[in-house]
Amino acid sequence: MIKKAVIFDMDGVIVDSECLWKKAEREVFTSLGVKVTDEYSKLTKSMTTFEVTRFWFDKFPWQDKGLDVVEQMVIDKVIELIENEDCKINGVKNFIENLKSKKFKIGLATNSPNKIIPTVLQKLEIEHLFDAVSSADFEENGKPDPAIYLTTAAKLNITAKNCIAIEDSYSGMLAAKKAGMTVIAFTNDNALLNFDIADYKIDRFDDFDIERLN
Repeated sequence: MIKKAVIFDMDGVIVDSECLWKKAEREVFTSLGVKVTDEYSKLTKSMTTFEVTRFWFDKFPWQDKGLDVVEQMVIDKVIELIENEDCKINGVKNFIENLKSKKFKIGLATNSPNKIIPTVLQKLEIEHLFDAVSSADFEENGKPDPAIYLTTAAKLNITAKNCIAIEDSYSGMLAAKKAGMTVIAFTNDNALLNFDIADYKIDRFDDFDIERLN
């Protein structure tokens, strides 16, 4: 089956931002009296920003600030960190440019807030390469629900079975699988993660030829 579109996850796939999210969340929630632990942080890793905020509020309720205000504090801190820290993933820009030269449509499907997407794409100088971008802000449920992938495929005007999704998390891969897409796991040379659900695997973007999939 000929593949016509490639849809990228954002955090951990096109930008090395997961440590920045962790840093921002720890700073913001700690300032509100939350006891942020690694054990609980593992549970929030694949949640949307609002889900994370609600999770910590349920564990350690704070006063005087609404959940939406605190969520925005986290988002603003992440944007600041992305703008000021080196968070580029090697080879991703050339990889996307190569896909475009081969007439693939390019999409983005992320659980991250819509407000962060322009910051990331501008930081990497790749905003002009994307034909459609989608945030879980506009879906009833984020990944592992397939909605965001189905929405992005519709924006690209490509059927899901003709799309490839590139993901680094189990919940993201599960979302793309439920949508009926071919799934590539981007490992970034991390041998510890579970990528069994994926159809293919990329360790680094600079040594994978997408034409192998056709």
